[in-house]
Amino acid sequence: MERRSSNKTSLDRMKALRERGVITGARLELGLAEIGRPVQALVAVRVRPPTRDRIEGFREWAAALPEVLGVFVTSGSEDFLIHVAVPDNEHLYAFVIDQLTERPEVADVRTSIVYEHIRAATVMPVGVVSAPAHLSR
Repeated sequence: MERRSSNKTSLDRMKALRERGVITGARLELGLAEIGRPVQALVAVRVRPPTRDRIEGFREWAAALPEVLGVFVTSGSEDFLIHVAVPDNEHLYAFVIDQLTERPEVADVRTSIVYEHIRAATVMPVGVVSAPAHLSR
């Protein structure tokens, strides 16, 4: 049996979820190949010395680059994992060599090409049992 809500009820629920901080925003997803950026990669970067100023400065610089889709500040052997989308491998190489390795604080870079990116279409709170989520690409 399918349950439906009135538009007003749905809007009220959405507003309440926003006010509680459960919903923090909404976004559109673009087809990266369709906008000329079919090659994706994850670039692991190690910064030395790993001071707060260097980490925060590099994070802000990297996040502002047009090739960058996301920046993850991580623990472990790398300080950052940078998700990029570029037109081709030549551009990826130029991004790594001409931009990343030119930074004096960058001690090491490792690049992995993304063959496929699969995301969960829905995210449920921990402990909520639901039907298996469909995946999106």
